[in-house]
Amino acid sequence: MKKLVQDFEVLQRKELNDDHFVLDVKALEPLPEIRPGQFVNVLVKDSNTTFLRRPLSIHFVDYERNTISLYIKKIGDGTKKLGELKEGDTLNIVYPLGNQYSIPNNANTLLVGGGCGVAPLLYLAKHLNQAGNKVTTLLGVRSEKDAVELDAYKEYGNILVTTEDGSFGEKGYPTQHSILEKEKFDYVFTCGPEPMMKAVAAYSTQKNIPCEVSLENTMACGFGACLCCVTETTEGNKCTCTEGPVFNINDLKW
Repeated sequence: MKKLVQDFEVLQRKELNDDHFVLDVKALEPLPEIRPGQFVNVLVKDSNTTFLRRPLSIHFVDYERNTISLYIKKIGDGTKKLGELKEGDTLNIVYPLGNQYSIPNNANTLLVGGGCGVAPLLYLAKHLNQAGNKVTTLLGVRSEKDAVELDAYKEYGNILVTTEDGSFGEKGYPTQHSILEKEKFDYVFTCGPEPMMKAVAAYSTQKNIPCEVSLENTMACGFGACLCCVTETTEGNKCTCTEGPVFNINDLKW
């Protein structure tokens, strides 16, 4: 798939809570095909500490508006600088990067996200829904204020939440949710902190369910040149940015 380097116009910055926001950006040329699980590398301007582009999962794509949505957590100077962008500003993006989640047909699918790892799951939920799948999205967050965009997920299926403090949904972590014992799933897809993904992978292995994870390794270039993102697989070391970020758990040395 051809990689593009283009300027996008910022249409909207939607604050979700104190730490997270969604940036809607419009392409100045028609968008190419973008698949669920792919990501972008964005150029952060006017930051004295951000020298490399920042990799961000593609949260959603709207071809009618010719826009991409990026789900961002304010962590360091780079993402905080992106949080200062306003309508009409320009954002330079390299895209679409990486591979994609598999899209089965007419299956019962479970999507598990934690923290800012929820970013690629909304677009995935849409594609799974369009392929005739039953979609259940399970989000693990710290507290009720972090349970955001629930109505958006409801457009494509069932939405469940766990909170660490028990302020919303079921108390605990995603792999402790009661739905995992009540319902039989055909496929599991996950993205989030590595310990959570490993727990989801262990559940899937125990239940003999195919499972794909999206790794969040440091991906500075997006082309497999810098080798910052190498991960160990059953077939040797692979670059997460080119041969991932999505991997079947059977291919990882977990």
